[in-house]
Amino acid sequence: MSRPLNILFVSSEVEPFAKTGGLADVSSALPKAIKECGHEVRIMMPRYRFISERKFKLHDIIRLKDIPVPVGNQSELANVKSSFISNLKDKVQVYFIDNAKYFGRDGIYQSPVGKKDYQDNDERFIFFCRGVLETLKRLGWQPDIIHCNDWQTALIPAYVKTLYASDPFFKSIKTVFTIHNMAYQGSFPPESFKKSNLPKELFTPEHAEAYGKFNFLKTALAFADAITTVSRKYAEEICTSPDLGAGLDGFLATRRKDLHGILNGIDYQQWNPLTDEHIYRKYDTKSIEAKVDNKKALTQRFGLEYHEHVPLIGAISRLVDQKGFDLVLEAMDDLMKLNVQFVLLGSGDAKVEKKFEAFQKKYADRLGLFFGFDEPLAHLIEAGSDMFLMPSRYEPCGLNQMYSMRYGTVPIVRATGGLDDTVEDYAGNGKGTGFKFEKYDAKELVKAVQRAVKVYQQPDEWKKLMKNGMACDFSWVHSARQYGSLYKELLK
Repeated sequence: MSRPLNILFVSSEVEPFAKTGGLADVSSALPKAIKECGHEVRIMMPRYRFISERKFKLHDIIRLKDIPVPVGNQSELANVKSSFISNLKDKVQVYFIDNAKYFGRDGIYQSPVGKKDYQDNDERFIFFCRGVLETLKRLGWQPDIIHCNDWQTALIPAYVKTLYASDPFFKSIKTVFTIHNMAYQGSFPPESFKKSNLPKELFTPEHAEAYGKFNFLKTALAFADAITTVSRKYAEEICTSPDLGAGLDGFLATRRKDLHGILNGIDYQQWNPLTDEHIYRKYDTKSIEAKVDNKKALTQRFGLEYHEHVPLIGAISRLVDQKGFDLVLEAMDDLMKLNVQFVLLGSGDAKVEKKFEAFQKKYADRLGLFFGFDEPLAHLIEAGSDMFLMPSRYEPCGLNQMYSMRYGTVPIVRATGGLDDTVEDYAGNGKGTGFKFEKYDAKELVKAVQRAVKVYQQPDEWKKLMKNGMACDFSWVHSARQYGSLYKELLK
């Protein structure tokens, strides 16, 4: 099968239109990389109210006006708009499923005020999943593969195999479902199942039901032709650990042969110290000495004094337990005894923020905090830190450890998911790209930082580690090729 394939990529968020996290970055970068491999790729996503028609040059597709989409006993109308995302070589067409009742809001999954999930998220994404298939038929463009991402798109594989199974248009289409994070499953009361219009015999533990609820994610796991997740190690973990499998590990294990771990890539156009407009001074492996000017700028930004021989540890994260900041708080006094400086950019749990503020008062000369998000500052932290800390409880893929290596900033990570797959533990004699610890424990975290600080005091050895990381290639082209092979395998 050497012919180019038609791929429809479906996601609830796509950069630059709508974003809450890494899913949006993947849903923009991966389709572009797949297109560069020679395939025809198009994207579908919801049209949220905040997506500006003027800014993104959205236009109506005249023949796709007012498509009726069944939701329970009702029929809601979908309108379809179109725009593009582009990189240096290619444009990828993006279709927006528009409906003011479901998507004419200020948030994606929850209200920006009060931060509570929308009560009708079940209906909103039932409408979206059916709307995608109804739109496809009217477009007359037939994909070989529909590639779905996370629970918001998870009913599509079930619809293709049931309600649309006898429709010749969908007969040869295969579905791929990517799990970006098992913790988010789209679990709703059993009454929600009726709204889906799926055959009632599917509300069973073998298909759409989990722990008495209608589980969108599990429905995709039951019906998708292939399942992928975002690193090899995470694929193993979610089948074998009740904690990391979030209660679906046993069910996933029954589909282990159809589950593939394909590592996410990173965008080297955005994350490249030689071209990065956000950092104080640009550099690469040949001019690695210039990195120190970014460290000076970073310490100044946080009101800390620059010390040549004191390692600066950076962290950028949501401040939630998944990311391991309970460990960092527990270890803070011991970390500060190691004669290091620490800067943190993040937001999340208010209690966690308060605890960090208390430590900042205690260690004002060595701890810098910025609560919120600031893209230019994120780039400066990657460029200016000596080490980057990611002590995650679990991490499906992780991107910051890959950004860090690109910037010659040595990662210190817990050996889980994509962190374990991408970081090679220091083994002496200039071998490795970072430092790992296995057990989720504050003492183990401190030991890993101690190891890193010890090597930092050996400048020649440290420079080898920096250069090893900068030489790694985590570009999207590798992921795109693996997806291309998987698509072709499914169509054989």
